[in-house]
Formats: sequence, C-alpha cells, structure tokens
Amino acid sequence: MKIRKAVFPVAGLGTRVLPATKAMPKEMLTIVDRPLIQYVVDEAKEAGIEHFVFVTGRNKGVIEDHFDRMFELDTTLAARGKKAEQDILAQSQPEAGAMSFTRQQAPLGLGHAVWCARDIVGDEPFAVVLPDELVLHTPGCLGQMIAAAAKLGPKSNLIAVQAVPEDTTHQYGICGVGKRHADGRMFEVSGMVEKPAKGTAPSNLSITGRYILQPEIFKILERQERGAGGEIQLTDAMIGLSKSQKFYGVEFEGERHDCGSKAGFLRANIAYGLQRPDLADGLRAEMRKYLEE
Repeated sequence: MKIRKAVFPVAGLGTRVLPATKAMPKEMLTIVDRPLIQYVVDEAKEAGIEHFVFVTGRNKGVIEDHFDRMFELDTTLAARGKKAEQDILAQSQPEAGAMSFTRQQAPLGLGHAVWCARDIVGDEPFAVVLPDELVLHTPGCLGQMIAAAAKLGPKSNLIAVQAVPEDTTHQYGICGVGKRHADGRMFEVSGMVEKPAKGTAPSNLSITGRYILQPEIFKILERQERGAGGEIQLTDAMIGLSKSQKFYGVEFEGERHDCGSKAGFLRANIAYGLQRPDLADGLRAEMRKYLEE
C-alpha cells in the first residue's frame, strides 16, 4: 500500500486562539521559529509523501506564499552574503508541482474538508494530517503509521491513537480495541464514537490528527450527511467505511501537542525549544530565572 498523497485541512478559523488568528491563519503561528504548517509538511516529507494537498479557505493565501519563492528576500540575502539564511529557506522549498491547493467555501466540518480534496487525491489511499496537532518524535507519527500500513492488507485504514485520562474521554473521539496485531502497537478497531458521554467510552484511546484512508471514504462523504454540530464529520464517514473495510489503531510513539489551544501552543514552544541544541541551554536558563523571580 503506497501512500503518496497527504491532505492538510487548513480552512479552519482558529477560534480557540483568538485574537491571534483574527488576521493570521492559525497554521502560520510559529513554534519557536517555524510555522505550524511547516512542521507537519516536514513530517509528511520524512514519511515519504510526494504530493501535498492543502484544503484552504478565505484569508489563507499566506500559506501558499510560505511555500513559494520570494524573489526580493532571496536577492537581498544573496547580496548580503547570508548563506545560512538562504539554506534555511531552501530546506522548506517544495519541488515544482508537489503542492496543490483547493478551497473549502464554507466551514462544514472536517469530513467536508477532506471531501473537497477528492479530485486531487483520486483513486488511491492517502493520509490526512491535522496541522494543529504536532507529535515530537523521530521518526514522526505519520512515518510510524506508514510503516505499520506496510504490514497490513491493501484495503486497510489506519488512525493514530493515544491514551488519555479516563475522566477526559468525553472530550475526544474514542475507538474500541479489538484483536491485537502481531505488531503490538496495532489493533483492529472495534468501534468509534465522537465525544462519548461520561462513563460510556469503549476505551481511553483517543483518535488523534493522523489518518491513512482508502479512497472509498469519498463515496460516503459525498452524501453530505450532517453529524455533531450540524457538520459533516470525518468520524461518521469512517464508521460507515468500517462496515466494509478494516480500521486499525496505531499507538504511536511521541509527545503530542494540541497547538489549537493556547496552553498547548505555549507548551509546544517550550518542548520544541528544548529540543534545539542552539536554544536549549539558553531557554533553560531563562526558565530558571523566571521561576526564581
């Protein structure tokens, strides 16, 4: 099962981190010195993704600009001999034709956003990556999932899962645990439920922002059936697809950061800063100084 394409739903309004996202896409908020979207694109590159599909909305043009060349900046850096800065920019430059952008005209839910990419994805399995969820680990979460997919049949679907405290399961999409795969980190999903009522969750494993899906999901999404919040929910479509295809949960390794919340965003900045050899010592010193004041 070759996974060549990844879909990045980036049309959301980012209301949880207002007012920062009033005029700036949340995907362009920076963790240390790179925007969120750059981290997840790099994760997908590392996993072997060849084509990057962005489902955008109004006022999201700066995401496309970020992955384009900026002639004035390139010329200025070259004239000033700033080779290190030029190299940093070159690292994020995609190959010609490797990125596609399509528009979600109305905020109708994650399922609708994925459906908007149907013609670009075509009839092949694909990944879905939510940009406001970062996973700090090497190899990345998507790379771990693609490695797991190689051990499964050609019509398998995978979702990344992570344990959460029992008393918070009502805040997440939760999956049931079926038969364990020979790879101990994988299991057949016995059911999925979006934000179950307290005390009714089938497990404490939450569905996180990484998926590998078969193209048959588009046939279900095109029915435009509304779910929670009046939106077209991806979880509902996956439940429908699970009636004819197997779903597997992958318990990935790594530290998950929900950058769509203010507390999660701040935590991610500290965690990623501490992983940087050029910043870690200085950051620890500043943190000690702050805590002592």
